[in-house]
Amino acid sequence: MGSLDLSQLQHLWWLIVSIVGALFIFLTFVQGGQGLLFTVARTEIEKSLIINSLGKKWEVTFTTLVLFGGAFFAAFPLFYSTSFGGAYWVWMLILFTFILQAVSYEYRRKPDNFLGAKVYEVFLLINGTVGVLLIGIAVGTFFTGSNFVLSDYNFVTWQHPGRGIEAAFSLFNLSFGLFLVFLARLLGALYLNNNIEHPPLVERTRAASFTNLLWALPFLLYVLVSLVVMDGFAVDPVTGIVSMQEGKYLENLLAMPINGLGFLLVGLVLVVWGVVSTRFMGSRKGIWPAGLGTVLVVLSVFSIAGYNNTAFYPSKFDLQSSLTIFNASSSHYTLTAMSYIALSIPVVLGYVAYVWRLLDAKKLTEEDILVEGSDEKY
Repeated sequence: MGSLDLSQLQHLWWLIVSIVGALFIFLTFVQGGQGLLFTVARTEIEKSLIINSLGKKWEVTFTTLVLFGGAFFAAFPLFYSTSFGGAYWVWMLILFTFILQAVSYEYRRKPDNFLGAKVYEVFLLINGTVGVLLIGIAVGTFFTGSNFVLSDYNFVTWQHPGRGIEAAFSLFNLSFGLFLVFLARLLGALYLNNNIEHPPLVERTRAASFTNLLWALPFLLYVLVSLVVMDGFAVDPVTGIVSMQEGKYLENLLAMPINGLGFLLVGLVLVVWGVVSTRFMGSRKGIWPAGLGTVLVVLSVFSIAGYNNTAFYPSKFDLQSSLTIFNASSSHYTLTAMSYIALSIPVVLGYVAYVWRLLDAKKLTEEDILVEGSDEKY
């Protein structure tokens, strides 16, 4: 690691951040499953089956979100100070929806719950829809830009009173967010189909995965067409000057045939295959190809946003305030030290996979919910 120069470390850490972010988006099947709570479940027992199935994994999703934020902000601290210091309302709303999620899993079944289980179920729905939507809107600003100016001392001044909320009024950002909502829902349906042994729910989750795929397609199409035709925020590799370049993101896709266009196409095919094999071929393992496809698609999105001399957090108010992996990163020493620590990531992932396998060794059944003293408690 010590032999890598600063530029190589910056590229490496953008890749690491992208991988963690991609894993998080896959794990939003928890949020997607919560979003299906009032459409797939018909009885209180079925609601409890869904919530207890997702309850085994919600902490993994939340921890991965924290890991993503920590890695992003440690490797590229100027992004942290700029985004949180300026667009804080978006981030506060995102965090608030995840607080609602944590409280709901903790208190939904508590004795003397004065709010009632229904209120906490609505909280889960809010986290599963609004939370994911806002995350998609925030990521959309990687391509459409934000309203900030940085001083010579990197103090941020936000140029819109919405403090990040204004990003929701961009059709591209909103479409990206809605695509993630329906992607999370189809992943949630596939996960529940794989994890629960309850024939009526199994059949409904099959249908729900396909329905949400159909809902996701128009938003995906709009995002892809927009990326192909929109101007991008290009960075001069010599001077560091940022300028608008026609077809920049299309150029990035073509310039990176593996992690750009390749990951995008293969990923989308895998997502569709996961849904089609579940809906029409009786498979109950569609979550795995769809999950891998989701990871590849997100890796492609992050690659075209940050690589190939592109500003990953552009300012549309002042182009020269835009953030790149070069001007927003930590020092060579910090990135090197973090890289040594990151060598433990495969061990952590291996442990997560092992625990996951133990948790899913037996599919969740109605009897697990009805048995007195059952471990299923959410």
